[in-house]
Amino acid sequence: MSHSGSTLILIMAIAVLAPLLAYGVGRRLPVPLVIFEILLGILIGPDVLDWARPDALIDGLSQLGLTMLIFLAGYEIEFGKVRGDTLRRAVWSWVAALALGLGTGILLGGGYAKGVFIGVALTSTALGTVLPVLRDAGALHGRFGSVVMAFGAVGEFGPIIAMALLLSGRAAAESAVLLGVFAALTAAAVLWALRPRPPWFSRIIAKTLHSSGQFAVRFVFLVLALMLGASTALGLDVLLGAFAAGLITRLVLTGAAPESGPEILEKVEGVGFGFLVPVFFVVTGIEFDLDSLLSGGRTLLLLPVFLLLFLLVRGGPIWFLAPRDLDRRDRGGLVLYGSTALPLVVAITTIGVDDHELSAGDAAALVGAGMVSVLVFPLLALKLRARAGEKALPSEAVRGSESW
Repeated sequence: MSHSGSTLILIMAIAVLAPLLAYGVGRRLPVPLVIFEILLGILIGPDVLDWARPDALIDGLSQLGLTMLIFLAGYEIEFGKVRGDTLRRAVWSWVAALALGLGTGILLGGGYAKGVFIGVALTSTALGTVLPVLRDAGALHGRFGSVVMAFGAVGEFGPIIAMALLLSGRAAAESAVLLGVFAALTAAAVLWALRPRPPWFSRIIAKTLHSSGQFAVRFVFLVLALMLGASTALGLDVLLGAFAAGLITRLVLTGAAPESGPEILEKVEGVGFGFLVPVFFVVTGIEFDLDSLLSGGRTLLLLPVFLLLFLLVRGGPIWFLAPRDLDRRDRGGLVLYGSTALPLVVAITTIGVDDHELSAGDAAALVGAGMVSVLVFPLLALKLRARAGEKALPSEAVRGSESW
């Protein structure tokens, strides 16, 4: 059997084992599924058992997994809830976090190039991990859930924009122009998505939804491919295209097939969370530099430092700019949810290591801190708000935490 084949079998075995472990452990302590996938990836990786090493095929599948993750995160955003004063507060809190993050990153990294990677990573929010926890706690569709969605959406989209502007290797002016062109293309696509679809469009969606045609699913992946192609042609990060594709797809399906939309999403999620996304997280574990982290010294010390900085850099501005109608417990919960980070941290550190701007040790410390934030911050937020009388479902909170 080829090396790719044996590694893929191990990855999919972990993809099957991880939900079983999450379910079993979740009876006592809710642990996000992504934690098991990364930890088991570390176990089979070169630093422990050395059973699996990524190659071109596995890396390609992993990148597709990250793309699907960002696409589904974009799809989750409900425009009706992300607007007005709450959205303005979310944007300004992220801008403040970026300023704090860049300053902190430059001080820690000892220079601008390295500091930018650290600073942008500190401003991200793992909305895809947070939303399922809120959904299972029954808080997603209330006022608190809409606020978390607004702050989380900006915490996802903002770092992607920052990556396009600051981490592309081009001059800021050139990046801004290209970003403006992409924004214009996206706006045109959004306007097209808002137009009423012809009757045949809805009919063929309904007719092929349970057949081999699967028109709606194929259409979703066409939109994704087009936006990825547009971002690539402009020299922008593909994550920007994936996120925009998720936004556009939601608008199209909401207008053309409101009854079938949830079922179409389930099918797309089946491809994403059933196959591609687990590959991304397991490969993240395989490539995790455990030796650098466990060797002690600066790398090990940086992990708790970065974890604290997630709270201070990302959470501090959220605390001060949170909507005034939130009480102290809701504000604290918003800070904890907003400071939860991982997938974009992985993406940013991967780029930093590939560009030889971040050391493997610094990347491991950032990713390790992101893993701890995903494990700890949502649980603390649930407990904090449960004390205020919210009905939390800890045994259910693991479901769906695959995303982000």
